[in-house]
Amino acid sequence: MARVVRFERTGGPEVLKLVEADVRSPGPGELKMNVRAIGLNRAEAMFRAGQYLEAPKLPGGLGYEAAGVVSAVGLGVTGFVVGDVVSVIPGFSMNDYACYGSEAVVPVISAMKHPASLSFEQAAATWMQYMTAFGALVAIGGVKRNDAVVITAASSSVGLAAIQIVNAAHGISIATTRKPDKKQALLDHGAQHVIATETQDLVGEVARITNNHGARLVFDPVGGPMIEKLAKATAYEGTFFQYGALSSEPTPFPLFTALSKGLTIRGYTLMELKVGSDRFEAGKKYVLDGLASGTLKPVIAKTFPLSQIVEAHRYLEANQQVGKVVVTID
Repeated sequence: MARVVRFERTGGPEVLKLVEADVRSPGPGELKMNVRAIGLNRAEAMFRAGQYLEAPKLPGGLGYEAAGVVSAVGLGVTGFVVGDVVSVIPGFSMNDYACYGSEAVVPVISAMKHPASLSFEQAAATWMQYMTAFGALVAIGGVKRNDAVVITAASSSVGLAAIQIVNAAHGISIATTRKPDKKQALLDHGAQHVIATETQDLVGEVARITNNHGARLVFDPVGGPMIEKLAKATAYEGTFFQYGALSSEPTPFPLFTALSKGLTIRGYTLMELKVGSDRFEAGKKYVLDGLASGTLKPVIAKTFPLSQIVEAHRYLEANQQVGKVVVTID
């Protein structure tokens, strides 16, 4: 019997229950793994709360990311054998697959033999953050030398990944955080500039940093009323990526700013990098190359044992972390 996380109703972290259950054998195109570490994501908290892009089918499971050891492979699967060390790249519905547990079945196309230099915890903290940032900033945005990029919620794992990616392209990383208490941590993690939006003028600071040109790219998972200031901080013909909806407030469309600047404001999720597509494969190579060169380094904020999954989700939603929250199998 495996230990897996289930929830029978949507709501806060307290709805998560750790239960014993049989995990099915892998079918064609699938593999089964003994999970060693799980990476937590705000998307999973939103799914659990019934606030995600798709509604959970109850009773449901959770989890886009995990790292572990292959314990079985499905019919016709090639390229993986029992004993392989693998991590999971998000690209599936959590109504079909779930990684929160001591065992998990995942689609082979989302499995990756990660570098031996990565620990299980680091591997579980890699793919969501880097592939998400790669898709927007590199594959679509084409970030390049001297591009100014505003990165909001920058202390998140995706935010830190975006900082590293912009720096690797020799762009100008402008991180934002609500309060000043995370400014030094963001600078220590590579942000070239940090703006505390509750105490500083976002538009004025971006204008100062960019010599009044504005940011060519904006990368925002929050939404809400701040989008109007972010649009004003965007350069003429700049691109604004809205990749999340963490704010509980309505998100207004900055019509006149968009018209006057010719802005591209587009919704974006990692799922645009369709599993197996050229962009998806390019993202995998980009991440592996970055890990090998040291330009990409996963940052783990805190680890919890699986038995403390409720506490781990509470910590995730408290916005205290700088980096990834990881759960290990105790």
